Amino acid sequence: MLRLWDISPPVLAGTPVFPGDTPYSQAWAARIAPGCPVNVSSLTLSPHLGAHADAPLHYDPDGAAIGSLDLGAFLGPCRVVHAIGRGPLVTWDHLAHAAQGLPARVLVRTYERMPVNRWDPDLAAFAPDAIERLADQGVRLVGIDTASIDPAASKELPSHQVIRRRGLRVLENLVLDDVPEGDYELIALPLKLMTADASPVRAVLRELPGSPTLTP
Repeated sequence: MLRLWDISPPVLAGTPVFPGDTPYSQAWAARIAPGCPVNVSSLTLSPHLGAHADAPLHYDPDGAAIGSLDLGAFLGPCRVVHAIGRGPLVTWDHLAHAAQGLPARVLVRTYERMPVNRWDPDLAAFAPDAIERLADQGVRLVGIDTASIDPAASKELPSHQVIRRRGLRVLENLVLDDVPEGDYELIALPLKLMTADASPVRAVLRELPGSPTLTP
């Protein structure tokens, strides 16, 4: 049986969010009791909570909402590349060792251990040129184990603007702590939210038969 890696952080009260964003909360509309056979809850949360896919609408006022995007970019062969501790910006030089024969999806690990319980204001992000170089090689989706492909304090969001211009898709807040460098099948489908700027995903990697890991 092919191995699965769950690369989604836990989502619960206290899960870190971008400062000013909507945290997770849950309320019970019904609880199992005499006369009530089920538990039913309501959720309040940002669509950028936990592992998530950004829609063009997030960084482009005329961009598409997440529910209208083609799902092909979020499903298929991908490569995990390690750039651990290489912040504040992951450059092409940090990725070049694993750049030969890139598949259409590239996920970058920057943390030794992803901080699932706290906000990291010093998160690592992509240098815009690294996104350009990935796009030049046919990459359709980029992912990272931090909360943003741009620095947390950025107001211009240059890497988001590259993916807007080049038509790439993006995943953020992945947990790649235990994933060796190498090739996998990515499954990270967004919900069909027809007016939303992002969607949570349950991101997993599936082992490819006979696929070796890359030498760091």
